[in-house]
Amino acid sequence: MTELLTAKTGGATRTGLRIGVISAFPPGRNSLNEFGYHLVRHLSRLDEVDDVVVYSDVTDSGDPDPMDKVTFRPCWRFNSWATLRSIPKEVARTSPDAVILNLQFASFGDRRVPGALGLLVPALLRLRRVPTLLILHNLADNVDMKDAGFAGSALTARLMTAAGRLLTRALLRADLVALTIPRYVEFLRSSYGATNAILAPHGSFEETALPSFTVPPGRRTIMAFGKWGTYKTVDMLVEAYRVLLARGYDDIGLVLAGTDSPNSAGYMADAAQRYADVPHLSFPGYIAEADVAPLFLGSSVVAFPYTSTTGSSGVLHQAGEYGRAAVLPRIGDLVDIIEEEGFQGVYFEPGDVVSLADAIAEVLDDPARQEAIGRRNFAAATGIPMSEVVQWHVAHIDRLLERSASR
Repeated sequence: MTELLTAKTGGATRTGLRIGVISAFPPGRNSLNEFGYHLVRHLSRLDEVDDVVVYSDVTDSGDPDPMDKVTFRPCWRFNSWATLRSIPKEVARTSPDAVILNLQFASFGDRRVPGALGLLVPALLRLRRVPTLLILHNLADNVDMKDAGFAGSALTARLMTAAGRLLTRALLRADLVALTIPRYVEFLRSSYGATNAILAPHGSFEETALPSFTVPPGRRTIMAFGKWGTYKTVDMLVEAYRVLLARGYDDIGLVLAGTDSPNSAGYMADAAQRYADVPHLSFPGYIAEADVAPLFLGSSVVAFPYTSTTGSSGVLHQAGEYGRAAVLPRIGDLVDIIEEEGFQGVYFEPGDVVSLADAIAEVLDDPARQEAIGRRNFAAATGIPMSEVVQWHVAHIDRLLERSASR
């Protein structure tokens, strides 16, 4: 790590970095809140970081829990038109040395104008000479706009994709744009001529002890976890579960964890009502951080009943951290992306209930294969812990600051 900077704040000498982080944050439930939490937690533990200022979302869920060396500045709301003004204003007021942005294309809203305005924040910070490192979790070019709930027709989807390309160019105004998937970096370089797109490890959230890879005792649980209602729907998985029950799998259960997608308010409550008669089916709702490990470790298999994808999956990384086997859709280049990251799963044809049931049965019926996949996913997810990834980010920030100081 390069030599630390020295600054004056309030008359006291500061020898470390003051890093801003723009991200959704728990207890708020907006997208990437868990990644934001672990990013901040590990940044605050670095000796070379004196203070982390979190420009978090304002929600109805209460304030974030206090953390050492972390200052919270809730300054934006999901779907607010004021985000483009409120975040830079708070950044100017608090004067971080550099800002890390933890974003995907729907981070600031699922309504077109306020969501797009929020994505202009990195460019505005760059214009104001604030060093910026953007961690970008998906690309508009790779999102099925209609399936993901952003467009109601094919024409609107094409217009949204064109707008997404313009927003991608705006996001590339950040000093550095870090992506966790190699082909995304290659795509930005070849399609946009981006010279500031770099590959960054996703990082495992926890430095996890070796989990048990065997089937948990008792009822074998199929689990799915996410924000539901657009390209992630529970219906096909419930129907596949019914197929397995009809085949005589009487020792299984299904857990559908998580909350509604911002685009689909009320979806999970409606699903719970529609499937109230299905045996051993539960809807635990929002999963607090302390309950994530028991949720995964209590599962025999983690299912991903997606109809499209918007990028690297945080849930897949969590499944890997806890040594779980995964059942995944064979969508476009999703399989290649997953395997580039080192993960493995049993694949099914998207939209095919019987194919999904067969894939789950393949895992349940073969404990040795289940364990082998779990071990492979554990190795992929825990190869580089977040504690090391944040050191990588800070090293890049140091170089940005040195470059800025030399101008």
